[in-house]
Amino acid sequence: MRRLDLVVVVLYLIAVAVTGLRLAGRQTSAKDYFVGAGRLPWWTVSFSVVATETSVLTVISVPGGAYGGQDFGNVELALGYVVGRVVVAAVLIPLYQRGGFVSAYQYLGSRFGRRLQGLASVTFIGTRLLAEGVRLFASAIPIRLLLDEFGVHPGYRTIIVVLTAITVVYTYLGGIKAVIWTDALQMTLYLGGALLAVAVLSARVGGAGFAGALHAGRFRLFDTDFGPAHILTSPFALPTAIVGGALFAMASHGCDQLIVQRVLATRSLSDGRRAMIASGIFVTIQFAAFSLVGALLWSYHQGRSARQLGLGGTDDLYPDFILHGLPVVISGLLVAGILGAAMGSLSSALNSMADSTVADLLHSFCRRTPSEAALLRLARAATLLWAVLMAVFACAFSTGTGNVYLTGLTIAGYTYGALLGAFLLGRLVRRAGETDSVVAFLVTVGVMTYVVREVRIDVPSGGTTVPTALAAQWLVPLGVAVTLAVGGALSLLHRAPRAPDRTAGTAGTGGPGPGTDRFTTAADRD
Repeated sequence: MRRLDLVVVVLYLIAVAVTGLRLAGRQTSAKDYFVGAGRLPWWTVSFSVVATETSVLTVISVPGGAYGGQDFGNVELALGYVVGRVVVAAVLIPLYQRGGFVSAYQYLGSRFGRRLQGLASVTFIGTRLLAEGVRLFASAIPIRLLLDEFGVHPGYRTIIVVLTAITVVYTYLGGIKAVIWTDALQMTLYLGGALLAVAVLSARVGGAGFAGALHAGRFRLFDTDFGPAHILTSPFALPTAIVGGALFAMASHGCDQLIVQRVLATRSLSDGRRAMIASGIFVTIQFAAFSLVGALLWSYHQGRSARQLGLGGTDDLYPDFILHGLPVVISGLLVAGILGAAMGSLSSALNSMADSTVADLLHSFCRRTPSEAALLRLARAATLLWAVLMAVFACAFSTGTGNVYLTGLTIAGYTYGALLGAFLLGRLVRRAGETDSVVAFLVTVGVMTYVVREVRIDVPSGGTTVPTALAAQWLVPLGVAVTLAVGGALSLLHRAPRAPDRTAGTAGTGGPGPGTDRFTTAADRD
């Protein structure tokens, strides 16, 4: 009977690809391919933002984290994310919408010049390859568990390659519209699956199970340990979650092309703001649902460790329950939902990386803009290239990587501070020029690489101290501080630049001038 689960998964994968292509329609230009010509409804874009950032990292790691002692800390973290998104909606989205951009880094090109735009794009692409590689590897965990049920034991690499190939089909042909519509469908499935798991677990553990989990602290929302070392090293300490989480969200949702591209596909500035803020609310609900799954699983398994249950780690708990704790076909649908989450984040990453390649790198190194037909061909070629490299990076990870959710946050910590710092430098330090910004950006990436890899803080544990890395959320404000300090200091060593020509129509002065398109920045017109 378990073969019915496999049939459900296969049918789902086919249905997603077909549905995405039908809803996307025919792509005729690069603008249509990357931002859907700015005609997508805000609620669909909001769902896509949620699906893009959720992926398998949330679906399997948040329940596992709640089971292992993180409790409802992810919900606490989500509250900080909401604050950060409100700031992004108020400050950065108007900057992009009025500038008529298809890439967040076109603002940097308009404010500072081609070199920083290209540098930011390269940084984004490199970070995406690593972070999405972790996500893609994580997606292989549940499907491998399912195939093990049939005595088939494919390696993680085989699963990664097959999953990438399926996702590329609708991403390559349908562009951003296919990505956003399929994201909305996939979010509905995996969130509905989490709610179904909550209902089933609630019936099985009963009131006693809830009481046991509550007594064990599995429903704790706020971490109120205000010890300095704990605040600096724990992702779920209250100041870290709220303050650090807000700044992290400003970088991830205001300066990361993966998310910004979706918001730029909305019909208006007000729709873009709605999509951004609503996505924060939906993410909070998701964190609560998946954390509740983890707490109820703790009661269901009577608090036994993953090793005692014969599992490789806490990330295996939710997939294992789906396969062995739910009826046939239902379990297949939930596994399909997990795969849908993986495909959503992967397709979004591929399309946004192709967008940045064409809109940022092409304009940084080429003086002449190719025709629309040529841009569309380049966009699709870039999608294929990044798909191959993404699979290669994913194959480099292993089950020893650790909690994949926190691993993804740490990877982002290398560059998010430099990216957000560059945007704030452009807005806050009027004297700063292109050389100042490029030097500050490079110095920040170097400093953050050292901090992530080498800096450790002694945290008391069991009568001794344990060297612990800085929490991922504090990497962003530290990086921003370095960028502003270096860029601001360098700007004092030269004369203030002349005021921009208000008739040129730069992003900072009211948007593109007449006759420009969304792939043309002020740097191109200088």
